[in-house]
Amino acid sequence: MQIRKVFDLNGPNIWSNRPAIEAWVDLGHFEELPTNKLPGFTERLMAQLPSLLEHRCSIGERGGFLQRLETGTWLGHVLEHVTLELHSLAYSPLGFGRARETLEYGVYKVVVRAEDAGFAQLCMRSARELILATVDGRPFDLDAELKRLRIEGGRRCLGPGTKAIVDAAQARGIPHLRLTDGNLVQLGYGKAQRRIWTAESDRTSAVAESIAQDKDLTRRMLAAAGVPVPLGRAVTSASDAWLAAQELGEPVVVKPIDGNQGRAVSIRLDTEDAIRQAYELAAKEDRHGAVGSGSGVIVERFVPGRHHRVLVVGEQAIASVRGEADVLTGDGSSSIRQLVEQANLDPRRGEDDTWVLTKIELGPIALELLRRQGLTLDSVPDPGQEVLIQHHGDLTVDETDELHPEVAAMCVLAAQTIGLDIAGMDVVAQDIGLPLAEQGGAVIEVNASPGLLAHLKPLVGKPRPVGEAIVNQLFPAGELGRVPLVAVSGTRGRVEVTQLVARGLALSGHQVARADSTGLYLGERLLRPGTAADAAGARRALMNPSASAAVIEVSELGTLEAGLAFDLCQIAIVTSTMGAEQVARPGVEDRTAIDKAIRAPIDVVMPDGFGVLNADDPVVVAMAEKCTGHVVWFGLGEVEITPMQRHIAAGGSALVRLGSQLFWWERGQKSPPISAAPLTESTPGHAVEPVMAAAAALLAVGVSPARLEEFLNSSVC
Repeated sequence: MQIRKVFDLNGPNIWSNRPAIEAWVDLGHFEELPTNKLPGFTERLMAQLPSLLEHRCSIGERGGFLQRLETGTWLGHVLEHVTLELHSLAYSPLGFGRARETLEYGVYKVVVRAEDAGFAQLCMRSARELILATVDGRPFDLDAELKRLRIEGGRRCLGPGTKAIVDAAQARGIPHLRLTDGNLVQLGYGKAQRRIWTAESDRTSAVAESIAQDKDLTRRMLAAAGVPVPLGRAVTSASDAWLAAQELGEPVVVKPIDGNQGRAVSIRLDTEDAIRQAYELAAKEDRHGAVGSGSGVIVERFVPGRHHRVLVVGEQAIASVRGEADVLTGDGSSSIRQLVEQANLDPRRGEDDTWVLTKIELGPIALELLRRQGLTLDSVPDPGQEVLIQHHGDLTVDETDELHPEVAAMCVLAAQTIGLDIAGMDVVAQDIGLPLAEQGGAVIEVNASPGLLAHLKPLVGKPRPVGEAIVNQLFPAGELGRVPLVAVSGTRGRVEVTQLVARGLALSGHQVARADSTGLYLGERLLRPGTAADAAGARRALMNPSASAAVIEVSELGTLEAGLAFDLCQIAIVTSTMGAEQVARPGVEDRTAIDKAIRAPIDVVMPDGFGVLNADDPVVVAMAEKCTGHVVWFGLGEVEITPMQRHIAAGGSALVRLGSQLFWWERGQKSPPISAAPLTESTPGHAVEPVMAAAAALLAVGVSPARLEEFLNSSVC
């Protein structure tokens, strides 16, 4: 069984309106061996992946796929389901897949939904290895493979915070484009776009971020604004740190001025030796966690209480979580080092903030804490003995409903004082449900680009819709991040239609980004020569922050191999399907797939948008039933009973050619004749199709017939 080729369908495609991968899989001799002819295969596969029992398959009920295995199905179909299951177990649930025969014997197209095409391919290749091992009865270390896939998923796919924001945007109907392999994402198109980078937005000021990185400056600014903060000051040496501690009164906290994620932060120090050592440790830490280039150290009075993280978005504190100290409990036989190793085996623990729990690190601060408890890594605590490893552990307990309004107000004030639109406030207080002043609590740190996972997946309490809050901050009610988007499909006249529609929209005041076979344009300015009638060209047009509208040529071959670059469009135009069979190539021999590719933009017309269709092409006429928006016809009006005539009679819109003139029908009303040079009685239909298609689209969006006639006669040669 070989995977010959894989297409990354990064948008709506002939299989689904969501991104997917399409793999061409050659079953080889397994074409003669469905699953019911492979002894023990079904039992071994279900033993490895018992969760496959939940797959309903075409039968439509729990256990449906198992029934297909037992009665006999081909390994291409099995590859589809196993790929989906591995993806679901390693990263996130997926539910869409297809496996279809091609005209070549033993070759199947296997399609699965994909949030990241590269990761979906990895899952498919792992699924292939698992299936082949199952056929042969060979061992397959599924746990190790899932661990590898989880690591790859964390590296390739959106991080949990970014994914929460993107999911919330999609729920609002706001489109997105992933701009890098990381977490830089564009929400919206053209001039309506916004950009996020994890929990930072394009409104996150670089100045504010720099202030937040400087803990001493942050503390002084918050104090000036009236936010409770611990007393403290910057220090220049170990001796100065000890002097500051004496001034403030022990115990104290020693930390880097520009550190992050709690690195090199020493808490509750009350001896000169400990403070001097803490200074040396903090002085080596820079803001990236590297050693040797730190920019300063701060000493603060220790504030007793629990660690809380309050998330501020705009003018609201929307979520709060509490951290618990990392404490290990002895069993009487394991050393502290062994207890830490056991704790780090917890599958919820990982290396970074994409995991619910982070691995316990036995760094200098942890070793100092052990020393102060009279312990070493080789000490064996008594049964039930608690050993403190870290004062402030992972944030795991949701307490949003307990957050006192005054504490919330102070956190918002702190964020606004620094100038952050999204911020994580580290608060130390005995009880987050009481005002800070009543309990001696304080805001001890302000974090730009705060982690969101603790709010999305707390171990205790309910998840909070922080992604939704960020999206609502970026896009106030009613804003969807969209600009008028016109997609032009069909086998002929696409470039002419694209150019005419773009010019027409420009006359209406739009700055139009146009992507077609001649290049990428902004207005009439050529930005990038060469064909842009593909997904890459469309993406570039939609990324342009100056564009108030976009007109995109869509080729059927581009759709077959890469999908559409947009999720929805306001207008989809289909010019013709004549000659579509010429697109055929190995793997796409049937006309049905080609026609689906031509139709793809029609499938994603917005409910209040328009599908502009050629009434003289029977294949295009059949596409009307797939349009969820309003259908607008263009074509000849000579035949009495046509879909267009029935459409007009029902009050629909249509542009009808009668001889050398065009007539616009809308809500049962017929416009005065519209002339378009060089349209004459003898002009063949295919020659006037582009003009009529563009004209119908412009009329649909509100251009008056008189203005259209003026435009056509100035634009059409």
